[in-house]
Amino acid sequence: MKRVLITGMEGFTGRYLRDEFAAHGWAVFGFGARAQAGVANYRQVDLQDLPGLQDYVRQVQPQAVAHLAGIAFVGHNTPFDFYQTHVLGTLNLLSALELCAPNLQKVLLASSANVYGNSVPGVYSETTPLRPANDYAVSKLAMEYMAWLWRDKLPIVIARPFNYTGVGQSRDFLLPKIVGHFQQGLRQIELGNLNVERDFSDVRNVANAYRRLIECPESKGAVNVCSGQVHSIQDVLAIMKELSGYEMEVKVNPAFVRADEVKTLYGSCDRLKGFIGDYQPIELKETLRWMLGQHA
Repeated sequence: MKRVLITGMEGFTGRYLRDEFAAHGWAVFGFGARAQAGVANYRQVDLQDLPGLQDYVRQVQPQAVAHLAGIAFVGHNTPFDFYQTHVLGTLNLLSALELCAPNLQKVLLASSANVYGNSVPGVYSETTPLRPANDYAVSKLAMEYMAWLWRDKLPIVIARPFNYTGVGQSRDFLLPKIVGHFQQGLRQIELGNLNVERDFSDVRNVANAYRRLIECPESKGAVNVCSGQVHSIQDVLAIMKELSGYEMEVKVNPAFVRADEVKTLYGSCDRLKGFIGDYQPIELKETLRWMLGQHA
């Protein structure tokens, strides 16, 4: 049985990726910065603890690694943390893998589509110029550049996920915030620009794509993970009205409206499909239904 090591395994994405790998016959191991009682094959290890990383990697002897650990919320208010975690933490991990995991077949690093910025409308492919516009995005791009220095030592593929959501995501994020208001039966919500169109994926699709990229011997370089479809916030509200049976009053809060935000932005998943083959995104309506707690 092949062994996969997932960093950040008990985070939002990590829990779905753990189940995805287990369902396809992998032995799953993981670690994170926080203690998690009762979780099998999990250890509390911080990315800044190089000896601890080396010890656990040496113990697990993984054939594959999915590096998800990081700060997910772009609005996190301490920029230093982004760089310490995404760049220095990843450097420690790669160092530990080179030294202690001689049988590695694939290392997937989770970056972000935020490295493209949001100053140009349209579809973003992996060749789109990179224009990161905040510390989160800059730290992810710095991680990518640092990781390329290891490409002759480790079999690395870098995933650039666009927006994705699902059950268990923090309500700091937009779609869980909207769904949460409907779950509570609230009648009013404050949002930003309602007409922007973005690419939203289901976390279960993302977990499936990550596993298949890891299992693909040819996967390498940067790969968008996205639906290739766009929906506006108005679309989301209309779907939620249909699912819940009532319409919520929306107040546009100027504080939530980003200056110079482009109207339409979405990803191309052609390169992803070139590596993993057929890829069928879950429809946004079904994702929202699942999050609302309904059954089809």
